[in-house]
Amino acid sequence: MSETSMKRHMGLRASRAISNTLIYVLLIAISIIWLIPFFCIVLQSFRVESTWQVGYVIPKQWGFDNYVNLFSTDFPRWYVNTFITAVCTALLQTVIVLCMSYTLSRFRFKMRKPLMRFMLILGMFPGMLTMIILYRVLKDLGLTQANATPGLILVYVASSGMGYYVSKGFFDTIPKSLDEAARVDGATRFQVLKKIILPLSKPIVIYTVLTAFMGPWGDFVFARYISFGASAGMNVAVGLYNWLTPDQINKNYTMFCSGGVLVAVPVTLLFLFLQKYYVEGVTGGAVKG
Repeated sequence: MSETSMKRHMGLRASRAISNTLIYVLLIAISIIWLIPFFCIVLQSFRVESTWQVGYVIPKQWGFDNYVNLFSTDFPRWYVNTFITAVCTALLQTVIVLCMSYTLSRFRFKMRKPLMRFMLILGMFPGMLTMIILYRVLKDLGLTQANATPGLILVYVASSGMGYYVSKGFFDTIPKSLDEAARVDGATRFQVLKKIILPLSKPIVIYTVLTAFMGPWGDFVFARYISFGASAGMNVAVGLYNWLTPDQINKNYTMFCSGGVLVAVPVTLLFLFLQKYYVEGVTGGAVKG
């Protein structure tokens, strides 16, 4: 290698190193800015010298009193309501989405493409447009306020089939020759999906479960709309929000912070352990089909 080529190569390496360093510095700065609010909430959750908002972040007295006091409130009920809603929605929505995606990926039938376009366009409209009619329907069925949990599950699952596009894109990457070989051997369509497609689709299955779990776990707007005035039917987002009203915040602020920490723990752990599959599911399903 000539001296000129060596200098050019070293210059490219130095330029790439500087570029990567700047990118890492920027990402670290963004991460710090993003984590500061959560870090402050964690610190405030351990503050025991007072229960109201204060002008400092680091507690003067540390303890677990706020976490202990949570269990003498309605927080456990809210947590259970949220957990039941999220788990049931994740299971039912995953089954519906995967079946819909497999059908649209492997079957060819009349009006298939118009149906896909119709569901895609319909999904672009904000869900808030239907809140009034959904509330009236749920109220007539007795699924509001104290019975809001099954009502929320029903609403979350009802339109889940329209979220087919990412999963369908992933299924499109799996060769159809596998299906044909299994069908020649006598396998049914369900057996093909269960024994061939799903084992090869772990990333998209985990992605679907995570996204289906995250929606109900962090929902506030619709949950508050149908569970107002009845603590027994509230989820954690609605219940904790009620502690921020002017007559509640002074005695419940630190418990609100500790409740926020407990709500964040399950989702954080899920993403830490399943991040690899989540990314693979997003990138694998982002194909044109």
